[in-house]
Amino acid sequence: MAFVLGFSGYSGSGKTTLIEALIPHLKKKGFKVAVIKHDVHEFTMDREGKDTYRFTQAGADEVMISSHTRSAKISERPRTLNEMISSASGFDIVLVEGYKAADIPKIDMESNTMNAEELADWIAKKIQTDDGNVLTHFDDEGNARMVDVSYKDITERTACASAKVLVNEKTFELIKSGSIKKGDVLTVAQIAGIMGSKRTPDLIPMCHPIITEKCDVRLRLNEEDKAVEIESFVKCTGKTGVEMEAICACSVAAMTVYDMCKAVQRDIVLTDIRLTSKTGGIHGDYRAV
Repeated sequence: MAFVLGFSGYSGSGKTTLIEALIPHLKKKGFKVAVIKHDVHEFTMDREGKDTYRFTQAGADEVMISSHTRSAKISERPRTLNEMISSASGFDIVLVEGYKAADIPKIDMESNTMNAEELADWIAKKIQTDDGNVLTHFDDEGNARMVDVSYKDITERTACASAKVLVNEKTFELIKSGSIKKGDVLTVAQIAGIMGSKRTPDLIPMCHPIITEKCDVRLRLNEEDKAVEIESFVKCTGKTGVEMEAICACSVAAMTVYDMCKAVQRDIVLTDIRLTSKTGGIHGDYRAV
């Protein structure tokens, strides 16, 4: 997740000058930086007579150009701030000039007392320098908090996860034949997984309560590996994703298999619990290799 920071202030307050001075300090710290600027006036990036200008004038909806050192894209339509933040995936920091009404963290030029170097240090403290991820679960004093997602667009989001429960041959046959004394292992674990998904925000600190629109948990027996394989699919329409709900569904289902079979076998192994795919949100889609 990129760290997004806006700069607000009246025209001539020094927003551009501060951003221009800030960028080299952030680059020295190893961050990949993107800048988004809002212009209330018409602007042009392609000069009259150039090929890109001729293509846009001819009616192209989008023109892209690239050389061995740089590239650019010109679209004949406005884009929302969230769309542009989404297109800046792969960057550690997104600096936003303008968009004063946007609900994002901002530096108010009228009250700001930090110079560019001090501001770069302040930003760096909010970011894990080893992988660029934002420490969004902590405030400036180190107190735990829930991430503010109010500025995000409502979109359809999905997530899939998987897990595997490894058992011995005896346990596998008992599950397969429905002879486990506690009951139908696969059916009970399926229901438990769905229930676990719905309780995710009660189990995982700072996880947002989400109204899930669909939760599908499936279990199947793998004869060759003597394993119970579990897959989950969760969907919602909201401002944050359902990855944790999908992972929680598989985890609870796997633990339920263990609980129902532990009287027969104590050394059951729960393994390969992971997110396999997700869609939606400003950070784009993901599919495990």
